Amino acid sequence: MVTLDRAPEAAPAGRAGREGWLDAALVSAPATLAIALGLIDLTGRSLWLDEAATVAIAGQHGSSLWSAIAHDGGNMLGYYALMHVLIGWFGHGALAIRLASVLAAGACAAGVSLLGLRLFDRRAAVAAGLLSAVSLPLVFWGQDARGYALMVALVVWSFVALAAVLDRPARRGWWIAYVLFTGLSLYASFVAVFALLAQLVALGWRRDGWRRVISALGVCALGWIPLLVLALERGSGQLFWIPRPSLRTEGQVLQALSSAGFEPNFRPTFVSTALAIVTVGLLLAAAVRVLRALRFGPLLVLCWLAVPVVLMWLWSLVGQPIFTPRNLLVSLPAVALLAGWVIMSMPGRLAWPALALLLAARAVALVPSYGVSPENWRSAAAYVAGAQRPGDCLAFYPLDARMPFAYYTGQPVTPYVERYDTPALPAGCSRVWLVASHEGQPDGPPVSREHYGRFVALRSELTREYGPPRTRSFGYASVIWVEVFGPRE
Repeated sequence: MVTLDRAPEAAPAGRAGREGWLDAALVSAPATLAIALGLIDLTGRSLWLDEAATVAIAGQHGSSLWSAIAHDGGNMLGYYALMHVLIGWFGHGALAIRLASVLAAGACAAGVSLLGLRLFDRRAAVAAGLLSAVSLPLVFWGQDARGYALMVALVVWSFVALAAVLDRPARRGWWIAYVLFTGLSLYASFVAVFALLAQLVALGWRRDGWRRVISALGVCALGWIPLLVLALERGSGQLFWIPRPSLRTEGQVLQALSSAGFEPNFRPTFVSTALAIVTVGLLLAAAVRVLRALRFGPLLVLCWLAVPVVLMWLWSLVGQPIFTPRNLLVSLPAVALLAGWVIMSMPGRLAWPALALLLAARAVALVPSYGVSPENWRSAAAYVAGAQRPGDCLAFYPLDARMPFAYYTGQPVTPYVERYDTPALPAGCSRVWLVASHEGQPDGPPVSREHYGRFVALRSELTREYGPPRTRSFGYASVIWVEVFGPRE
């Protein structure tokens, strides 16, 4: 039998006022910490390919803007619209385009703390909020000009609103909030739908709330029609690079969910393995507690963790693979909530030291990531711009690589999203510079192998015409290859 969570009885006015201030502090402190961690060296990391795509797409106007968004299948449509406004107001400097994600990470930590208050208690809320703030994946995406931090923040607040709708059905404002947060979450990223599925699974134990939730989702569904149309027109071709689940990808997902690492962007630290093991142990302990005494609050959070992981893994076996650390970010807040709940269930003399050790281990994994550029387009563009001479020609593979290069060389950033065309070179080039990244994988999915084969053929043709190249590489997660074909100095 599932125990239904109930709102606490009203406290006397004076006590309620003090408790209100305390709760506000418990919510704002993790949010402040998350924002502070996101602001550290915010512009130090070079933009990577997808961030340049954000600038290219959101920097368009009118029909060009809609065409660029449609080419991406409508994914992150709402985020691109937001960035279009922000770029129009503040320009496309790294600070301007990343600040929204920093604030979203802060909103995520605040929402996790508030949800901890609603579903657990103050101690668990504090622990969950701090664990959410001190998280390598959340800080990384909070320093990134993509829609993932905004998506996870909207998902968190969708859960906050859902809990309020179920416990306070007479308050219409929370129903409206649930519609807004849930509806907008898919406009930030399509993977938010897996959090919605987790909510529906959990509602199997709260059938008294079905009518209110289904009515809200009906309104959301009307708002999602444009996304559905665009997604059906585009298909899943933009996911060609994701392989089927393997021990390697499963390990990367586990590292990310436990905030123990974020491969291949950052190499594991000496605490990564221990941190992952401890976090898995906490989650298993949480699952046992939930299944022994079925309370809706903990059950809801457990579904939030398990349903996206299981569904993405299964779908990636039989359909288009989507099982990646960035997509499983949708379950990251659930890890913080469950881990915080279990830790704060320990005796007081053990709970706070255990929380401090876990936060310290997460900080050890986080700190080395600051200012590190796994995909260093800033240095690559500076190298090419400084070494070019009259008569040289410049080619990119795929054409997407032109976007971050243009950004760092002060040229207009035009959308070239997933353009694996063989570049056309003018006649009479004395030398040819070939700049390549994300060129495909020789052992990847079929489409990725096809792209890589086209890249190999392009290099072979240039070698026959101009001779063997001199090569420089930049970054390591997705290496940027800069090759110059032609006579030496």
